[in-house]
Amino acid sequence: MESSGAMTLNWVFYVTAAAFGAVIGSFLNVLIHRGPVFWKLVDDEKRGDLISPRSYCPSCRKPIRNIHLIPLVSYVMLGGKCASCSAPIAIRYPLVELAGALSGLAALALFGLSIEAACVFIFFMVMIALAAIDAETGYLPDMLTLPLLVIGIIANAFDFLNATLGGAVLGVIIGYGAFRLIDIVFLKLRGVEGLGQGDAKLLAAIGAWFGWPVLPPVVFLAAILALAGVGVAYMRGATIGKETPIPFGPALAAAGAVAMVAHGLRLPYFA
Repeated sequence: MESSGAMTLNWVFYVTAAAFGAVIGSFLNVLIHRGPVFWKLVDDEKRGDLISPRSYCPSCRKPIRNIHLIPLVSYVMLGGKCASCSAPIAIRYPLVELAGALSGLAALALFGLSIEAACVFIFFMVMIALAAIDAETGYLPDMLTLPLLVIGIIANAFDFLNATLGGAVLGVIIGYGAFRLIDIVFLKLRGVEGLGQGDAKLLAAIGAWFGWPVLPPVVFLAAILALAGVGVAYMRGATIGKETPIPFGPALAAAGAVAMVAHGLRLPYFA
């Protein structure tokens, strides 16, 4: 039987992991809001850069007090509204912080105190940021996808994950090549892009982490999630037409996160 001291220590680890994940999630919100401008993907100088100005309310432009920057807690305390002007705080902020907390818990629960867990936590964080940025701007920045790809290759080179180095490299080639081929064919047939290069690079990064065999179930799951998202948007009154751009990055990032959880649980095709 596990001693009370060991159980207390375990709880300390989990609480610390959740709190750390929420704090990193709070930083991700800054990255999500300001990164696209800093990387010149969108033109909105009011957002500021990654260093300054300090956090402020987008509605009234007033700086946010430090006491109101506590992840999740501040949102609840303020009732989801700005303390200065009572403007609603976008739901994305607490959701990203919650996702960060859950990512910290998942990485620790699935992989323990290990280098593998640290790598997995980074994977989750980048997936959260990519999903939110693509949902808001339609871009998957190279400044996130390419480092994610490199980290996946390095992690497998040092046997921190389950794929072989050869399988990881092949995953990059197949992941990128498959989506680029689909995009080229779609462009020839329809005259518009079906999948952006950002999607191809994200799938390549996922291939770098898991190896090529995981790509088909990841793409299949992402397609289901994307269709579900379109269905929900349609039921909420959104106009969906043939030319309506639908970001695939959020669904692909979510599928990648699910694949990582499945890998940690040692499920078939993902172990």
